[in-house]
Amino acid sequence: MDKTKWVIDPMHSEVQFKVKYLVISTVTGSFKNFSGGATTPNGSFNDAEIHFSLDVSSVDTNLEARDNHLRSADFFDAGNFPHISFQSTSFTKVHDDQYHLFGLLTIKGITKPVELDAEFGGFATDIEGNTKAGFEVSGRISRWEFGLTFNPLSKTGGMVLGEDIKLVANIQLVQEETSLA
Repeated sequence: MDKTKWVIDPMHSEVQFKVKYLVISTVTGSFKNFSGGATTPNGSFNDAEIHFSLDVSSVDTNLEARDNHLRSADFFDAGNFPHISFQSTSFTKVHDDQYHLFGLLTIKGITKPVELDAEFGGFATDIEGNTKAGFEVSGRISRWEFGLTFNPLSKTGGMVLGEDIKLVANIQLVQEETSLA
């Protein structure tokens, strides 16, 4: 069986998250440093193995004080848990360009199964002759399940932060090699 290895092209990829603030508006953040890839069987992404790692210290919400708070023990505890990681357990084509991605997400040393949706954008060849593949991956997780429970009350007694985190990753993969397994 032929296997193809792919790596994330960080210059053409992004990983974002969104959380409700005061439960009335949304704050968007991203991780600037990440790595990962995929191994595909028989030239198809169906049943691919997918993995990635995010550098927690690279969190960016466009506000330095908030970013430093997110790195602290109140949230990600970057000093003790420098990475967020994901390892797929299955990647299955649902129809056309739609896939379901199941896997294990680890945040702050807590590993939980997650289900994400992935939309395949197609293949292309860049100006240097590299074969590329694109995906938009999205889903929702409960931050509380991963120990991200910091949530002081607002002055009116309401929650400051919502429980759900929306995840959106636009990923461009570059083909590295094909081998016979």
